Amino acid sequence: MSSNGVYKIRPAGRHLLTIGRDLIQDNYAAVVELVKNAYDADSPCVVIKFTAEDDLKQYEITIEDQGHGMSRETVINKWMVPSTKDKLERKISPAGRIMQGRKGIGRYAASVLGENLLLETVDKTGEKTIVFVEWSSFEHSEYLDDVEILVENQHSEEHSGTTLTIKGNSSNYEEWNKKQFDKLRFELKKLISPTPAESIINEEYKNFEIRLIISGFSDIPDVNELIESYPIFELFDYKITGKITSDGKGKFIYSLQKAKNTIDEEITIDLGRDTVCGDLIFDIRVYDRDSESIERLIQRGLRDEAGNYVGKRQAAHLLNVSNGIGVYRNGFRIRPLGDAEFDWLKLNEQRIQNPSMRIGSNQVIGYVLIQSEEQSNLIEKSARDGLQENLSYERLKEITKEVIGKLEERRFSYRRKVGLSKSSLKVEKELEKLFSLDGLKKQIRKKLISQGMKEQAADEVITLITNEETSKEKSAEEISRAVATYQGQATLGKIITVVMHEGRRPLNYFRNEVPRISRFQKKLLETGDKKNIDEIAAIAKGVESNAAAFSELFKRLDPLASGRSTSPKELRIKQEIQGCFDVFRQDMEDNKIQVEINGNDDLTFLTWQQDIQAIFANLIDNSIFWLKERSSIEDRRILVNIESENNNLIYVDFRDTGPGIDSVLIEDGVIFEPQFSTKPSGTGIGLAIAGEAAERNGLKLAALQSSTGAYFRLQMKDITNE
Repeated sequence: MSSNGVYKIRPAGRHLLTIGRDLIQDNYAAVVELVKNAYDADSPCVVIKFTAEDDLKQYEITIEDQGHGMSRETVINKWMVPSTKDKLERKISPAGRIMQGRKGIGRYAASVLGENLLLETVDKTGEKTIVFVEWSSFEHSEYLDDVEILVENQHSEEHSGTTLTIKGNSSNYEEWNKKQFDKLRFELKKLISPTPAESIINEEYKNFEIRLIISGFSDIPDVNELIESYPIFELFDYKITGKITSDGKGKFIYSLQKAKNTIDEEITIDLGRDTVCGDLIFDIRVYDRDSESIERLIQRGLRDEAGNYVGKRQAAHLLNVSNGIGVYRNGFRIRPLGDAEFDWLKLNEQRIQNPSMRIGSNQVIGYVLIQSEEQSNLIEKSARDGLQENLSYERLKEITKEVIGKLEERRFSYRRKVGLSKSSLKVEKELEKLFSLDGLKKQIRKKLISQGMKEQAADEVITLITNEETSKEKSAEEISRAVATYQGQATLGKIITVVMHEGRRPLNYFRNEVPRISRFQKKLLETGDKKNIDEIAAIAKGVESNAAAFSELFKRLDPLASGRSTSPKELRIKQEIQGCFDVFRQDMEDNKIQVEINGNDDLTFLTWQQDIQAIFANLIDNSIFWLKERSSIEDRRILVNIESENNNLIYVDFRDTGPGIDSVLIEDGVIFEPQFSTKPSGTGIGLAIAGEAAERNGLKLAALQSSTGAYFRLQMKDITNE
């Protein structure tokens, strides 16, 4: 008997509850969804009222707006249709607001909050439609279309708008206590971006208000408040604001509020390519968390709702609950981006690697405003729990961290200047100060003579100190050599990727081809066919060439891996620099980076080979990183010019065609400070090591201003001091 036929998919009755209860994260998310619906209805405000029947352990929630309301036809054909694409197609409300609800499921969030729902809506013509829904009927019905819902219709003189009345049973009642209401208030405060500027949010959005009313709950004071953003937002230590357009170009303003009489700085950003996530507007504010900074934050005006200055503990708590960088679309936050516990930018991971330079997620409050899904390709998940993890979302994270990086660079510089951060340890200079006793000897000699000792006797005492100083200098040299060795090994660690990249191919050849030798040998013994000898010979030739590649690779790395010699040697400077480039040869070929080295081939310089390797390996590594980072750069070159006179080195210029170095950082000299790095995950040791290696050899490494990329000069110290 044939059972062929055409059938239809019939959703189960509980499918509607799955849309509501299972896809909506929690009670707060449910309220937020219903508030968004009020915004979409062009209402100037929404009132959320919780009224408890404490003796019965029940409550009633009303969410009332003054929007355009819905007609009977709209209720039946759109509101009662799950996952309708009505708002997705319309995109814009009658008053010009961009629709927040786009999935067609937000209204079913009411099922999370109570056991039934009464919808009363009046449209602009005075038509009032009433719908009553008992959510349990969906649970008990086999199919969704088995559930019958009564819809009443009548004329009304009431103002247009919609009121949702939700009845909560004892189970719902027990979910709400003071802590839960505080969280709801927090969610509502963070729902709309704080202090929206006219250039960011249109007037219609600015006229939208949220009021929260709570009454009748035991042990919870009654509340009737207009939701406003936290005042802490205006009391920042550091701030960066601005916009990046879809072509990757942007302008920002950096502000410092930690010191008086500071001037805002304008920053230009060029990503070198399209954002892939539309236009982006940023407002990011950072707060230092040490005790003194918290005290100054309070003094700048951090008060509670009664107008009193808060205590340090309250201020720290407010930072703890307020922190986070929210992502907003048309004025509404996309949860959970911006939640204090949701570090979507992985700021804490970066801070662990470099705590002096990077900020943690608990130090920042701010937001990024994004465009519509069509313009940005930043798509909200159906479950209202963030953005889909596509290429556009990855680029949003990268760009946001780059903007934060501009603030971090300037914060690092300011804290170093005013002594708020740990002082950077320049090993060579500190050793020199530690073992140099010239100032002490002068003071001792003066003191001895003033106390009546003869000059000859005083000189003898000073001679004893000088002899001890000389012996200590040998210890200083040994420490310096040890430090240089460690720094050389740290530089070697930076190029492990070179070993991994170039060593992978020979290793793969050995792993895949060498086992074939035994197979061909076996065939040769079994058949006597000399073709197998040819196959073995071909593999052997491949082994020989790949072994040579390994040998050449380690030969290039050997100077960095070797220990430091006891005395410097006369080295051909051009040859040594070429050797550094050879280490990165494959990486440069893969990324089409050209190199040109000009200078006297026979010019020598008395130096330690490991120090020269450390200087140029770090410069080359940085140039390759930034030339690769900016994929839009077509002319990728590194140019080295060695200038000499009468066979004496004057200076070496090192340039590239990458994005260059911010002039502010060059003027400040902060780029050579340990722990300072403009790389997103940089440790800040590369240029610091290069700078100290130069110092050990009577050289100075400096960054110079350039409009065509990074520009460094390695110069004799006596020349730089002229």
